[in-house]
Amino acid sequence: MAVDAPPLRWMASLLYVAVLITGLYFAGAGLAPDTSAGRLTVFVVALLGLLVVEQVDRRGARMWAIVLVAARVVLLELVNAADPGGFARALYVLVPFFAYFSLGPRAGLGLAAAYLVAAVARASFVPRWWTEPEIVSDLLMLFIGMVLAVAAAAIAAEQRRSRMRAERLVTDLRLAQRQVAELSAASERNRLARDIHDSVGHHLTAVSVQLAKAEAFRERDAAAADQAVADARSAAGRALQEVRESVGSLRAEPFSLAVALESLARNLDDPGFRVTLEIDAGVPEHDRVALYRVAQEALTNARRHAGADRVSVVLRCADGTVVLEVADNGRGFAVESADGNGLSGMRERLAALGGSVRVESAPGAGTRVVARLPVA
Repeated sequence: MAVDAPPLRWMASLLYVAVLITGLYFAGAGLAPDTSAGRLTVFVVALLGLLVVEQVDRRGARMWAIVLVAARVVLLELVNAADPGGFARALYVLVPFFAYFSLGPRAGLGLAAAYLVAAVARASFVPRWWTEPEIVSDLLMLFIGMVLAVAAAAIAAEQRRSRMRAERLVTDLRLAQRQVAELSAASERNRLARDIHDSVGHHLTAVSVQLAKAEAFRERDAAAADQAVADARSAAGRALQEVRESVGSLRAEPFSLAVALESLARNLDDPGFRVTLEIDAGVPEHDRVALYRVAQEALTNARRHAGADRVSVVLRCADGTVVLEVADNGRGFAVESADGNGLSGMRERLAALGGSVRVESAPGAGTRVVARLPVA
C-alpha cells in the first residue's frame, strides 16, 4: 500500500513550514532559553529533510515505505530535540497517519501506541507528574491527536480503496462494452450471412435452374428456351427487389409476413412446381422476417434438391405461437445426416428469437419443415 494522495503530503509540508517559522521566530525574538547556532541548524536541517521526504514517491516496494517511515521518525526526533519553541511535538501525529497508508493499519496503530507509551515514560521521570496540569494536558492532547490521526487515516484509506474499486469497475465495464460490441458485430455478421444465403442464394438458384433449362432447350424448342430466359430474368428482378425490401426493413419499415409469403408463392408457382399457400386469418399482420426466410429456404431446397413438383405452405397461429409448415412430395432425405447451411441457418435464426424449427423427412417420403415462433 502506498501513499498516492498529493494533498496529504502538502498538508504535512505546510505543518513543517509552520513549525519552522514559529521556531525561527522564537529564536529571533529571544523567547527560547537555548538559541545556539548548532541547535538551530539541526532544527532547520531536520525540517528541510522532512519536506524532502514528503516529496518522495512512495508507490514502490514495502521496504522502501519502511525506510521512509523510519526516516520520518528520526527526523522528527531531531526536530523535537532542537525545537526552540517546543511546538514540534504536535508533528508526532503525522507518523502513524502516514504509516497507516504506507504500511497498513497495524503499523499505524502500533506507532500511535508506541508514541503514547514513550510520552508517558518521559513524563514518569518527573516526580508526581500526574499532578502537573501541563504534563497531563500534553499527554491528553497527544492521545486525542493520535486517535484523530488514525481515524482520519482510516477514512482516507477507505476512500482511496473505494476510488480504486470504482476505477476497476469502470475498466471492467469498458471491457464488457467492448466484448458486447464484438459479440454484436459477430451476431450481425452471422445474420447477414444467413440473409445472403436465404434470399440471394434462393434467387440465384432459380436463375441457375432457368438458364440450365434454356440451354437444354435451345436447339430443340426455342420458345421454351426463350421462356426459361424470361423466367431467369424475372428471378433476377425478384432478387433485386428483395434486396431493396431488405434495405427497407433495415430502415424499420413494416414487414408483412402474409404479403411476403403470397408474393413468394406466386413467383415460384409454375406448371412444373406447384405451390399452394394457406394463411390463417388469425396470424398477426406484421411478424418476424425469420419465418419468411425459413419458408424461402424450404422452398429452395424443395425445388433444387428434393425434385418435388408440389409444395404446400401453411401459416397459422395457435396458443400465442405462429406456426409455419412447408411440405413437399420430393425424394426426401435422412435428417440425421443432413448438415447444410440452410438447415443450420433456419435453426439459428429461430432460436435467436425464442422459436424452433423441426424437420421431418425420410428417403422417398418427402420433407416437412415446421417452424414455430412466439407472437411478437
